[in-house]
Amino acid sequence: MDRLPGFQLDESGMLALMKRNEALRQLSRDHHRALEVALKLRRATDADVQQAAEEFLGFWREHGAIHFRVEEDVLFPGAATRVDPTDPAVVRVLTDHVEIRRRAGELGDGADAGSAQLNALGEILSEHVRHEERVLFPMIEDALAEDELDALAQRIDEAERSG
Repeated sequence: MDRLPGFQLDESGMLALMKRNEALRQLSRDHHRALEVALKLRRATDADVQQAAEEFLGFWREHGAIHFRVEEDVLFPGAATRVDPTDPAVVRVLTDHVEIRRRAGELGDGADAGSAQLNALGEILSEHVRHEERVLFPMIEDALAEDELDALAQRIDEAERSG
């Protein structure tokens, strides 16, 4: 049977959600918060558009921008010896980063955003996180040896602490 990304067979032969390797756990925790914010963006109405935008910008300043930097400066270069940086899964993540950064910058610069723009941003953010969790992270976990993942975990931890 072909392996499904993010799943493994348990002792009884049933599909079970894989535990995320330590190297990627903090990034996965960041994803949980991103999904919460994305849901609020996707549900934003004209009545609460300002609140949803402010919540997203708070998340972006505190977590999102740093998370992208850690992925781009540490995770992807650290995995590039075993994961082709031109693989469409990697390229998609990087282009998503550009688009989400652009939209965050516009919001941060005070651009008026209606509910449709916030709904679209929420959809992009949600799909981005799900792609990383379901496709990219399992690809990295499968490609890197345990010692490489351990070294990567240490570098990610250092990068997140230094902000």
